[in-house]
Amino acid sequence: MAEQTAQQSEMLLTLNNIEVIYNHVILVLKGVSLSVPKGGITALLGGNGAGKTTTLKAVSNLLRSERGEVTKGTIEYRGEKVQSLSPSDLVKRGVIQVMEGRHCFEHLTIEENLMTGAYTRRDGAAEVQKDLELVYSYFPRLKERRKSQAGYTSGGEQQMCAIGRALMSSPETILLDEPSMGLAPQLVEEIFEIVKDLNEREGVSFLLAEQNTTVALRYAHYGYILESGRVVMDGEGAALLENEDVKEFYLGLSTEGRRSYRDVKHYKRRKRWLS
Repeated sequence: MAEQTAQQSEMLLTLNNIEVIYNHVILVLKGVSLSVPKGGITALLGGNGAGKTTTLKAVSNLLRSERGEVTKGTIEYRGEKVQSLSPSDLVKRGVIQVMEGRHCFEHLTIEENLMTGAYTRRDGAAEVQKDLELVYSYFPRLKERRKSQAGYTSGGEQQMCAIGRALMSSPETILLDEPSMGLAPQLVEEIFEIVKDLNEREGVSFLLAEQNTTVALRYAHYGYILESGRVVMDGEGAALLENEDVKEFYLGLSTEGRRSYRDVKHYKRRKRWLS
């Protein structure tokens, strides 16, 4: 336990007061600061439009393709400023993003999709094959479907394929965007259990953006809640899950029991962090 605590105290990724603007005029992130420790699962939470995906794309340098840019603040990985690096340079440093919506190559087989994740590697075919077998050990369903075209597989299988493809790059940190989107609750649990196993057994660190606050906080060591491009609350995952404000405004629960979405909207002005 002490070893795990020491490991998590080493910060891999640090965002310091970053701002992101799209099309030179639209301010999306407003002074966001967060840290991702080595060996940790860090959750980025909030509703649609909160800025979760933009934060991940700021780290992975995918903003430019969408006319976005980091205009203030710094992004550091292992103490080095990385906002000027290309996405492929970041992959070589061990940082890779799994995009929202899975984005498999539909015309390729599952195995061909997985192999595209190894394109930056230079450690030889034997090591790549070893990691392919590792991916199949975590996702046995992918091994069963390895010769199937990805476009004809289920949403859950495509999500597994997208995570497996990221693993094929031999990552140190995975940026995982909305892993539960469009999946049945049983599959969501399965995906998060695999994330937990990859974190504990393989030492992969995760920064995951997720709207499903309940599930994310059960697995995350630490969480940040975004609203309108700002971090409004952060803390240990277990503590946030028990926080009354989080229960009321993100889980639809309060000390009076479950509230409707309309009630939650009506009481939004009561949020302590907005006062």
